[in-house]
Amino acid sequence: MTTTPLAPTPIKPAKTPKVGIVSLGCPKALVDSERIITRLRAEGYQIAPDYSGADLVLVNTCGFLDSARDESLAAIGEAIEANGKVIVTGCLGAEPEVIQRAHPKVLAVTGPHQYEAVMDAVHTHLTPPHNPHLDLVPESGLRLTPRHYAYLKISEGCNNRCSFCIIPKLRGDLASRPIHHVLTEAEKLVTAGVKELLVISQDTSAYGLDIKYKPETWRGAEYETRFLDLAKGLGSLGVWTRMHYVYPYPHVDGIIPLMAEGLITPYLDIPFQHASAPVLKAMKRPGNQDKVLARIARWRSDVPDLAIRSTFIVGFPGETEDDFQILLDFIREAKIDRAGCFKYENVVHAESGKLADHVPEEIKEDRWHRFMETQAEVSAARAAAQVGKKLDVIIDGEDDQSPGGWIGRSKADAPEVDAVVYVTSKRPLKSGDIIRTRITGADDYDLYGDAV
Repeated sequence: MTTTPLAPTPIKPAKTPKVGIVSLGCPKALVDSERIITRLRAEGYQIAPDYSGADLVLVNTCGFLDSARDESLAAIGEAIEANGKVIVTGCLGAEPEVIQRAHPKVLAVTGPHQYEAVMDAVHTHLTPPHNPHLDLVPESGLRLTPRHYAYLKISEGCNNRCSFCIIPKLRGDLASRPIHHVLTEAEKLVTAGVKELLVISQDTSAYGLDIKYKPETWRGAEYETRFLDLAKGLGSLGVWTRMHYVYPYPHVDGIIPLMAEGLITPYLDIPFQHASAPVLKAMKRPGNQDKVLARIARWRSDVPDLAIRSTFIVGFPGETEDDFQILLDFIREAKIDRAGCFKYENVVHAESGKLADHVPEEIKEDRWHRFMETQAEVSAARAAAQVGKKLDVIIDGEDDQSPGGWIGRSKADAPEVDAVVYVTSKRPLKSGDIIRTRITGADDYDLYGDAV
C-alpha cells in the first residue's frame, strides 16, 4: 500500500508583541518616552497606535500640578478600561500609593527616568520577542516629534527649592549629562535630518554644576560641561538651537554674542514666575526686577530680535494687588514676547501650601484674565513690529484651512507653546524647509506672510 506524504505544517511566525504609549506632561517627559520607545524597538517590540492594537499600555505621567495629577490618573483609568494591561511611569510614579489606591489594577509603577525598571516591568508582563534580525532602530533613536525638530535633554532633576515646586522630590537633585554625550546625540540628530534643537532641563543655566563643569573631548576639542560651552558646541552644528528653562543668571550673558553671530537662535525661555520682590521671596526664587530689566535691555541692545518667553504664576499666597500691578508693569517694560500664566495651585507636598494669606479663587481668576489681556497687548505690539520684515520661517506642515497655505514658525516661536506664521507659497513646500518669508500681517500673536 502506498501513502501520500503529508505536507509539513507551515510554521507561523510568532506574533510580535505591541506596546501602546501615552505620554503626558512637559517636553522632558516626552524625551523620557522617546528613550523608552527606542529601547522597546531595539528589543523587537512594536509600538501600537491605539489601545485596541496594544498587548500592553505604558502611561508616562505628570505630577507637577494637581490638575496634571488628575489628568494622569484619568489617563491611567482610560487605558485600564480600554486595554486592561497598564504599566505606569513618570513623575506621578514617584507616589505609587496614589496610583495604586486610585487604580489597583495597574500591573507596575515606576518613577521618572527609571528606564531599566520600566523595561523590567514590560519584560515581566509581555515576553520580549526572540531573535529580532532587523535593524529596528535608527542611530538617532526613535522620537515622538516631527522629523525636523527634536528635544535635547541635558540633565535630570534640580537643585532649586522653589516653595511651589515638587520636581526635586519627584526627579531628585541636578544630574547633568556629560557634555560629549549631549553633543554626540545632537550631532546624530542633525545627521538624521533635524533642523531645530530644543535644549531642555529643569534649570539649563545650572548645567554641569553638579559635576564641577568636568571637561570632556568632542570632535577633538575640549569642552567643559557648562552652559556656555554647550552653546558653543551646539552652535557649530548649523541648525536652529533654542535654550529653554534658563534662569537669568549673569553667566547667561555669555551666549548673547553667539546669538549675535547667528550660532544660537535668538530665543530664551526664562521662567520668571513673578516680578514682585515679596512674592519671589515667598516662592524662594532668585530675581531682582531692576537688575533683570537692565540685563534684558543689554541683551536686546546686542541682539535686537531676541525673543523672550516666560511663565508666571498669579494668586500666589500673600500676593497683593500692588504685587500684581508690579508684575503687569514688568511684562510691559520687559516686552515679554510670549508668556504662559498659571493660577496658583496648592500642589500636594509643596511647601507653599503652608504659607499664610492664600488668595481667593475668584481673585486668582480675575488676575489671570487681566494678565492675559495685558500680555496680549504686549504680544500684539511685538507682532505688529514684524510686518514688512523678511523672516526665516521653518515649515511644520500644510494649512488644512487654506489651499496653498503652510504653517510654520519664526525664530521667535518654539513648537507647541508659541505663535505660528501662516505662509502662502506659489511652490510646494515640505516640513522642515526654512523659507524666507515677507511678513504682510499680524494679529495678537500670529504672523501672516508670503514665501519670497
